[in-house]
Amino acid sequence: MDKLNLRRKLMEQRAALPEQKRRENARRIRETLLDQPWVQMAGLVACYWSIGDEPDTHGLVFALWKHGATVMLPVLRDDNDLDWAVYDGPDTLAPGRFGIMEPVDARRGVEAIRTAALVIVPALAVDRTTGVRLGRGGGSYDRALARVGPNVPTVALLHDGELIDGIPAEPHDRRVRWALHPGGLVKTD
Repeated sequence: MDKLNLRRKLMEQRAALPEQKRRENARRIRETLLDQPWVQMAGLVACYWSIGDEPDTHGLVFALWKHGATVMLPVLRDDNDLDWAVYDGPDTLAPGRFGIMEPVDARRGVEAIRTAALVIVPALAVDRTTGVRLGRGGGSYDRALARVGPNVPTVALLHDGELIDGIPAEPHDRRVRWALHPGGLVKTD
């Protein structure tokens, strides 16, 4: 299946998820991730503020911050690349481009992701054997992931059924090292 049709199919499946199931998924994902020692030790975490039917990260971001991590969230630039700013609690967010919530803190630049000890990204799906991540098609996270060091854990958050085989890959597509869905954490590389 080509990327466009695969995206459409996955987005339809997400839209059909009941709200209660989404809340349960978010809780399970958050608990699984926070139980990992390499997450507990990460001082600087690049994450994202979920929107729509993405696996909810609001509680995860808050928990990481409350446990002492510095959490950077993306700021979508006009060129669709990602700048980064520090989250300093729920009252420090404001609507940005396309209404996506972002920190009001000073921008740290597109290269700031290089300093993260853990990178958590959105995905519509991840290939279970290659780690290829399927995003929404804008390329923002592919550009950001290209700046991440080779030994930094990169984790894509998914709903059940989104860890699949055979995602078509193009040269610009970036892989993630881990996929996390409500059923568990899976190493993909």
